[in-house]
Amino acid sequence: MDYQEILTQIKLEILPLFKEGKVADYIPALKEIDPKQFAMSLQLFDGTSYNIGDVDTKFSIQSISKVFTFTMALDLYGENLYKNIGHEPSGNAFNSLVQLEYENGIPRNPFINAGAIVTTDLLVNKYKDKTFKKVLKFIRKVSDDQSIYYDKEIAKSELQYGYRNLALVNMMKSFDNIQNDATKVVYEYFKHCSISMNTRQLSRSILFLANHGIDPITNKQFITPSQAKRINSLMLTCGHYDASGDFAFHVGLPGKSGVGGGIVAVVPGVMSLCVWSPQLNKKGNSLIGTKALELFTTKTGLSIF
Repeated sequence: MDYQEILTQIKLEILPLFKEGKVADYIPALKEIDPKQFAMSLQLFDGTSYNIGDVDTKFSIQSISKVFTFTMALDLYGENLYKNIGHEPSGNAFNSLVQLEYENGIPRNPFINAGAIVTTDLLVNKYKDKTFKKVLKFIRKVSDDQSIYYDKEIAKSELQYGYRNLALVNMMKSFDNIQNDATKVVYEYFKHCSISMNTRQLSRSILFLANHGIDPITNKQFITPSQAKRINSLMLTCGHYDASGDFAFHVGLPGKSGVGGGIVAVVPGVMSLCVWSPQLNKKGNSLIGTKALELFTTKTGLSIF
């Protein structure tokens, strides 16, 4: 299959969509980004990669980081993790306070904001002041790239304007589902959301989830096959907030989006992918990125369904 030609076709076909969507302007540091950007990368098991567009441009990975922190927490806590976080689709906005209060401070899944904040709190329980260093180290390890770092200005901007996330963490604290200092936990969360990567790096970083938890290039095992199965299932059912069903319907791959405009996805046993375009749809997912992945699975027939 000529993947490079398929990527070229996709880039041409998504051009009319650039007039739609909007960047995440509720985070001031993200508001200034050039919205007319697009990149897409594929990473195969043999080390071959295919890329098109602004593939060297780094962007804030935002909620894609939740995949890595959930992976770390699942490895540390196993099934005990589900005492603090559920594993069902939310059906509500990713920052819903109403659902959280109704369910007594237990987030529906680890990929909504409240769930990722609880995951971060559990990592802080284990790693204390070294939590972010551990998260960054893990992402560098699965990416096989020591250059990855975070954008301090974005983290600062998120803390300054992250009123809803501060409300979420304090509500969960009131239900005894946050053990550490609430402000410290949410700032740790903002820091891993502010990690900057490009599509090459992100497609590489997620490859182990396409191969039962083992990096097929380095042959390093990061998690068990059972844990990889759990993570992929949650990416499929919960990875795109209250548009997860729509993403599964149109794209048909486990994936995770972020409001920075990135989306990662895996084709089990074949490859990992990342697409980036900063203009979002009404559900907070990359409008063009979602369409590009739909076109990819349609053209290649590579879907889990």
